[in-house]
Amino acid sequence: MLWIIFSISGYFLAAISGVIDKILLSGPIPKPKVYAFYIGVLGTIVGLILIPFGFQIPEIPIILLAALSGMLWFPAVIGLFEGLKKYEASRIIPATGALVPCFVLAFNYIFSKFANEPISSLSKTKLLAFFLLILGSFLIGYERKKKITKESLKIAIVSAILFALSFVCVKYVFLSQPFISGFIWTRLGTFLGTVVLFFTKDVKEELFSKLRKKAAQRPLFRRKKVAILFLLNQAIGGLSGLFQILAIYFSPKAYLPFVNALEGTKYVFLFLFTLILSFKFPKILFEETKKEVILQKAFAILLIVAGLFLLLK
Repeated sequence: MLWIIFSISGYFLAAISGVIDKILLSGPIPKPKVYAFYIGVLGTIVGLILIPFGFQIPEIPIILLAALSGMLWFPAVIGLFEGLKKYEASRIIPATGALVPCFVLAFNYIFSKFANEPISSLSKTKLLAFFLLILGSFLIGYERKKKITKESLKIAIVSAILFALSFVCVKYVFLSQPFISGFIWTRLGTFLGTVVLFFTKDVKEELFSKLRKKAAQRPLFRRKKVAILFLLNQAIGGLSGLFQILAIYFSPKAYLPFVNALEGTKYVFLFLFTLILSFKFPKILFEETKKEVILQKAFAILLIVAGLFLLLK
Protein backbone atom coordinates (compact mmCIF):
# COMPACT_ATOMS: atom_id res chain seq x y z
CA MET A 1 0.00 0.00 0.00
CA LEU A 2 3.00 2.28 -0.50
CA TRP A 3 1.14 3.94 -3.38
CA ILE A 4 -1.61 5.10 -0.97
CA ILE A 5 0.97 6.87 1.23
CA PHE A 6 2.49 8.58 -1.81
CA SER A 7 -0.99 9.55 -3.08
CA ILE A 8 -2.16 11.20 0.15
CA SER A 9 1.21 12.91 0.73
CA GLY A 10 1.11 14.24 -2.82
CA TYR A 11 -2.44 15.54 -2.45
CA PHE A 12 -1.60 17.24 0.86
CA LEU A 13 1.14 19.20 -0.90
CA ALA A 14 -1.13 19.76 -3.90
CA ALA A 15 -3.69 21.44 -1.63
CA ILE A 16 -1.05 23.89 -0.42
CA SER A 17 0.02 24.51 -4.02
CA GLY A 18 -3.61 24.97 -5.08
CA VAL A 19 -4.13 27.79 -2.60
CA ILE A 20 -0.96 29.56 -3.80
CA ASP A 21 -2.08 29.01 -7.41
CA LYS A 22 -5.30 30.86 -6.59
CA ILE A 23 -3.34 33.76 -5.06
CA LEU A 24 -0.98 34.04 -8.04
CA LEU A 25 -3.74 33.72 -10.65
CA SER A 26 -5.80 36.36 -8.85
CA GLY A 27 -3.20 39.07 -9.46
CA PRO A 28 0.54 38.55 -10.00
CA ILE A 29 0.19 36.05 -12.89
CA PRO A 30 -3.40 36.45 -14.11
CA LYS A 31 -3.05 34.60 -17.44
CA PRO A 32 -3.31 30.77 -17.18
CA LYS A 33 -1.28 30.18 -20.36
CA VAL A 34 1.61 32.22 -18.95
CA TYR A 35 1.41 30.35 -15.65
CA ALA A 36 1.38 26.99 -17.44
CA PHE A 37 4.33 28.10 -19.59
CA TYR A 38 6.51 28.86 -16.56
CA ILE A 39 5.55 25.51 -15.00
CA GLY A 40 6.47 23.76 -18.26
CA VAL A 41 9.87 25.45 -18.36
CA LEU A 42 10.68 24.25 -14.84
CA GLY A 43 9.40 20.73 -15.62
CA THR A 44 11.64 20.54 -18.68
CA ILE A 45 14.67 21.68 -16.65
CA VAL A 46 14.00 18.99 -14.02
CA GLY A 47 13.83 16.34 -16.76
CA LEU A 48 17.19 17.46 -18.18
CA ILE A 49 18.82 17.39 -14.74
CA LEU A 50 17.75 13.76 -14.21
CA ILE A 51 19.18 12.45 -17.53
CA PRO A 52 22.55 11.30 -16.02
CA PHE A 53 20.74 9.27 -13.33
CA GLY A 54 18.91 6.64 -15.34
CA PHE A 55 18.00 7.66 -18.88
CA GLN A 56 17.08 4.87 -21.31
CA ILE A 57 15.79 4.87 -24.88
CA PRO A 58 12.58 2.80 -25.11
CA GLU A 59 10.63 1.64 -28.14
CA ILE A 60 8.91 4.25 -30.34
CA PRO A 61 5.35 3.54 -29.03
CA ILE A 62 6.52 4.22 -25.46
CA ILE A 63 8.18 7.47 -26.51
CA LEU A 64 4.95 8.56 -28.21
CA LEU A 65 2.87 7.65 -25.14
CA ALA A 66 5.25 9.59 -22.87
CA ALA A 67 5.14 12.63 -25.15
CA LEU A 68 1.35 12.40 -25.37
CA SER A 69 0.99 12.28 -21.59
CA GLY A 70 2.91 15.53 -21.23
CA MET A 71 1.16 17.25 -24.13
CA LEU A 72 -2.30 16.39 -22.79
CA TRP A 73 -1.44 17.90 -19.42
CA PHE A 74 -1.18 21.45 -20.78
CA PRO A 75 -4.71 22.00 -22.12
CA ALA A 76 -6.06 20.17 -19.06
CA VAL A 77 -4.24 22.36 -16.55
CA ILE A 78 -4.95 25.57 -18.50
CA GLY A 79 -8.66 24.77 -18.31
CA LEU A 80 -8.28 24.14 -14.58
CA PHE A 81 -6.46 27.44 -14.09
CA GLU A 82 -9.19 29.28 -16.03
CA GLY A 83 -11.67 27.80 -13.57
CA LEU A 84 -9.53 28.83 -10.62
CA LYS A 85 -9.74 32.44 -11.78
CA LYS A 86 -13.55 32.38 -11.85
CA TYR A 87 -14.51 30.18 -8.90
CA GLU A 88 -13.51 29.43 -5.29
CA ALA A 89 -10.45 27.20 -5.00
CA SER A 90 -12.21 24.55 -2.90
CA ARG A 91 -14.99 24.19 -5.50
CA ILE A 92 -13.50 24.39 -9.01
CA ILE A 93 -10.85 21.73 -8.35
CA PRO A 94 -13.38 19.10 -7.13
CA ALA A 95 -15.61 19.92 -10.10
CA THR A 96 -12.95 18.53 -12.42
CA GLY A 97 -11.29 16.09 -10.04
CA ALA A 98 -14.44 14.12 -9.25
CA LEU A 99 -14.74 13.21 -12.93
CA VAL A 100 -11.09 12.23 -13.48
CA PRO A 101 -11.18 8.84 -11.66
CA CYS A 102 -14.27 7.79 -13.61
CA PHE A 103 -12.56 8.54 -16.91
CA VAL A 104 -9.35 6.86 -15.72
CA LEU A 105 -11.36 3.74 -14.89
CA ALA A 106 -12.88 3.73 -18.39
CA PHE A 107 -9.65 4.52 -20.26
CA ASN A 108 -7.68 2.01 -18.19
CA TYR A 109 -10.14 -0.69 -19.25
CA ILE A 110 -10.03 0.40 -22.91
CA PHE A 111 -6.21 0.55 -23.00
CA SER A 112 -5.98 -2.89 -21.39
CA LYS A 113 -8.32 -4.38 -23.98
CA PHE A 114 -6.38 -2.73 -26.78
CA ALA A 115 -3.04 -3.96 -25.38
CA ASN A 116 -4.50 -7.40 -24.65
CA GLU A 117 -3.51 -7.06 -20.98
CA PRO A 118 -6.62 -7.82 -18.88
CA ILE A 119 -7.02 -6.07 -15.52
CA SER A 120 -7.73 -8.11 -12.41
CA SER A 121 -11.26 -7.52 -11.11
CA LEU A 122 -11.92 -5.44 -7.99
CA SER A 123 -13.87 -6.76 -5.02
CA LYS A 124 -17.23 -5.27 -4.07
CA THR A 125 -15.59 -3.65 -1.04
CA LYS A 126 -13.02 -1.87 -3.22
CA LEU A 127 -15.71 -0.74 -5.66
CA LEU A 128 -17.72 0.66 -2.73
CA ALA A 129 -14.58 2.46 -1.53
CA PHE A 130 -14.16 3.94 -5.02
CA PHE A 131 -17.79 5.12 -5.04
CA LEU A 132 -17.51 6.72 -1.58
CA LEU A 133 -14.32 8.55 -2.51
CA ILE A 134 -15.89 9.94 -5.67
CA LEU A 135 -19.15 10.91 -3.93
CA GLY A 136 -17.26 12.60 -1.10
CA SER A 137 -15.11 14.51 -3.61
CA PHE A 138 -18.24 15.73 -5.38
CA LEU A 139 -20.16 16.75 -2.24
CA ILE A 140 -17.30 18.69 -0.71
CA GLY A 141 -17.40 21.08 -3.66
CA TYR A 142 -21.13 21.06 -4.43
CA GLU A 143 -23.04 24.31 -3.90
CA ARG A 144 -26.82 24.34 -4.28
CA LYS A 145 -27.12 28.08 -4.84
CA LYS A 146 -24.90 28.13 -7.92
CA LYS A 147 -26.16 26.41 -11.04
CA ILE A 148 -23.75 24.46 -13.22
CA THR A 149 -23.63 26.20 -16.59
CA LYS A 150 -23.07 24.36 -19.85
CA GLU A 151 -19.80 26.21 -20.34
CA SER A 152 -18.38 25.33 -16.92
CA LEU A 153 -19.55 21.71 -17.25
CA LYS A 154 -17.92 21.47 -20.68
CA ILE A 155 -14.61 22.79 -19.30
CA ALA A 156 -14.76 20.35 -16.38
CA ILE A 157 -15.47 17.35 -18.61
CA VAL A 158 -12.82 18.21 -21.21
CA SER A 159 -10.17 18.87 -18.54
CA ALA A 160 -11.06 15.62 -16.75
CA ILE A 161 -10.81 13.60 -19.97
CA LEU A 162 -7.41 15.11 -20.80
CA PHE A 163 -6.08 14.55 -17.27
CA ALA A 164 -7.35 10.96 -17.30
CA LEU A 165 -5.73 10.18 -20.65
CA SER A 166 -2.48 11.70 -19.41
CA PHE A 167 -2.50 9.54 -16.23
CA VAL A 168 -3.22 6.33 -18.14
CA CYS A 169 -0.47 7.08 -20.67
CA VAL A 170 2.00 7.62 -17.82
CA LYS A 171 1.06 4.28 -16.25
CA TYR A 172 1.70 2.41 -19.50
CA VAL A 173 5.06 4.15 -19.87
CA PHE A 174 6.05 2.92 -16.41
CA LEU A 175 5.01 -0.64 -17.23
CA SER A 176 8.01 -0.87 -19.55
CA GLN A 177 10.38 1.79 -18.17
CA PRO A 178 12.21 2.31 -14.85
CA PHE A 179 10.87 5.23 -12.85
CA ILE A 180 13.53 7.87 -13.64
CA SER A 181 13.68 7.06 -17.35
CA GLY A 182 9.89 7.06 -17.64
CA PHE A 183 9.68 10.35 -15.79
CA ILE A 184 12.26 11.95 -18.09
CA TRP A 185 10.39 10.84 -21.21
CA THR A 186 7.13 12.32 -19.91
CA ARG A 187 9.01 15.63 -19.69
CA LEU A 188 9.41 15.39 -23.47
CA GLY A 189 5.70 16.11 -23.77
CA THR A 190 6.10 18.94 -21.26
CA PHE A 191 8.84 20.42 -23.44
CA LEU A 192 6.71 20.18 -26.59
CA GLY A 193 3.77 21.79 -24.80
CA THR A 194 6.03 24.59 -23.57
CA VAL A 195 7.24 25.25 -27.11
CA VAL A 196 3.65 25.51 -28.34
CA LEU A 197 2.75 27.94 -25.53
CA PHE A 198 5.85 30.03 -26.30
CA PHE A 199 4.23 31.14 -29.56
CA THR A 200 0.89 32.12 -28.01
CA LYS A 201 -0.03 35.79 -27.69
CA ASP A 202 -0.22 35.81 -23.87
CA VAL A 203 3.25 34.30 -23.40
CA LYS A 204 4.92 36.51 -26.03
CA GLU A 205 3.42 39.59 -24.38
CA GLU A 206 4.65 38.38 -20.99
CA LEU A 207 8.22 37.86 -22.18
CA PHE A 208 8.75 40.53 -24.82
CA SER A 209 6.29 43.40 -24.39
CA LYS A 210 8.00 46.77 -23.98
CA LEU A 211 4.76 48.60 -23.24
CA ARG A 212 4.47 47.63 -19.58
CA LYS A 213 5.77 50.34 -17.28
CA LYS A 214 4.24 49.36 -13.95
CA ALA A 215 6.19 46.95 -11.71
CA ALA A 216 3.17 44.65 -11.42
CA GLN A 217 3.17 44.21 -15.21
CA ARG A 218 6.81 43.17 -15.57
CA PRO A 219 7.71 39.59 -16.52
CA LEU A 220 7.83 37.12 -13.66
CA PHE A 221 11.63 36.93 -13.56
CA ARG A 222 11.81 40.71 -13.03
CA ARG A 223 9.48 40.71 -9.99
CA LYS A 224 11.52 39.34 -7.10
CA LYS A 225 8.78 38.64 -4.52
CA VAL A 226 6.40 37.13 -7.07
CA ALA A 227 9.21 35.03 -8.55
CA ILE A 228 10.17 33.70 -5.11
CA LEU A 229 6.55 32.80 -4.30
CA PHE A 230 6.18 31.14 -7.72
CA LEU A 231 9.40 29.12 -7.31
CA LEU A 232 8.42 28.10 -3.77
CA ASN A 233 5.04 26.98 -5.04
CA GLN A 234 6.64 25.05 -7.89
CA ALA A 235 8.93 23.30 -5.41
CA ILE A 236 5.86 22.27 -3.41
CA GLY A 237 3.93 21.39 -6.56
CA GLY A 238 6.93 19.53 -8.01
CA LEU A 239 7.26 17.38 -4.89
CA SER A 240 3.51 16.80 -4.98
CA GLY A 241 3.74 15.74 -8.63
CA LEU A 242 6.65 13.43 -7.85
CA PHE A 243 4.66 11.71 -5.10
CA GLN A 244 1.68 11.31 -7.44
CA ILE A 245 3.84 9.83 -10.19
CA LEU A 246 5.39 7.46 -7.63
CA ALA A 247 1.85 6.46 -6.63
CA ILE A 248 1.06 5.71 -10.28
CA TYR A 249 4.34 3.79 -10.61
CA PHE A 250 3.77 1.59 -7.54
CA SER A 251 0.00 1.09 -7.87
CA PRO A 252 -1.30 -2.17 -9.40
CA LYS A 253 -2.89 -1.46 -12.77
CA ALA A 254 -6.36 -2.31 -11.48
CA TYR A 255 -5.97 0.28 -8.73
CA LEU A 256 -4.86 3.14 -11.01
CA PRO A 257 -8.29 4.88 -10.77
CA PHE A 258 -7.91 4.93 -6.97
CA VAL A 259 -4.82 7.13 -7.26
CA ASN A 260 -7.16 9.76 -8.68
CA ALA A 261 -10.10 8.87 -6.44
CA LEU A 262 -7.89 9.60 -3.43
CA GLU A 263 -7.75 13.17 -4.69
CA GLY A 264 -10.73 13.65 -2.40
CA THR A 265 -8.20 13.92 0.43
CA LYS A 266 -6.75 16.96 -1.33
CA TYR A 267 -10.15 18.64 -1.28
CA VAL A 268 -10.36 18.05 2.45
CA PHE A 269 -6.97 19.71 2.97
CA LEU A 270 -7.88 22.44 0.47
CA PHE A 271 -11.16 23.21 2.22
CA LEU A 272 -9.40 23.48 5.60
CA PHE A 273 -6.59 25.68 4.23
CA THR A 274 -9.03 27.93 2.36
CA LEU A 275 -11.31 28.22 5.40
CA ILE A 276 -8.41 29.33 7.61
CA LEU A 277 -6.76 31.68 5.09
CA SER A 278 -10.04 33.25 3.93
CA PHE A 279 -10.06 35.29 7.12
CA LYS A 280 -6.73 36.89 6.10
CA PHE A 281 -7.36 37.09 2.33
CA PRO A 282 -11.17 37.42 2.02
CA LYS A 283 -11.07 38.98 -1.47
CA ILE A 284 -8.92 36.20 -2.93
CA LEU A 285 -9.83 33.15 -0.88
CA PHE A 286 -13.45 32.94 0.20
CA GLU A 287 -15.20 30.01 1.85
CA GLU A 288 -18.79 29.73 3.06
CA THR A 289 -19.04 29.30 6.82
CA LYS A 290 -22.80 28.83 7.14
CA LYS A 291 -23.93 25.92 9.28
CA GLU A 292 -25.51 23.93 6.42
CA VAL A 293 -22.38 24.33 4.26
CA ILE A 294 -20.08 23.17 7.05
CA LEU A 295 -22.36 20.17 7.74
CA GLN A 296 -22.37 19.24 4.04
CA LYS A 297 -18.59 19.37 3.85
CA ALA A 298 -18.25 17.45 7.13
CA PHE A 299 -20.48 14.70 5.68
CA ALA A 300 -18.38 14.68 2.51
CA ILE A 301 -15.22 14.31 4.59
CA LEU A 302 -16.77 11.35 6.43
CA LEU A 303 -17.51 9.68 3.08
CA ILE A 304 -13.91 10.18 1.98
CA VAL A 305 -12.59 8.79 5.27
CA ALA A 306 -14.96 5.80 4.98
CA GLY A 307 -13.79 5.17 1.42
CA LEU A 308 -10.17 5.33 2.53
CA PHE A 309 -10.91 2.88 5.38
CA LEU A 310 -12.49 0.37 2.97
CA LEU A 311 -9.59 0.75 0.57
CA LEU A 312 -7.11 -0.08 3.31
CA LYS A 313 -9.22 -2.96 4.63
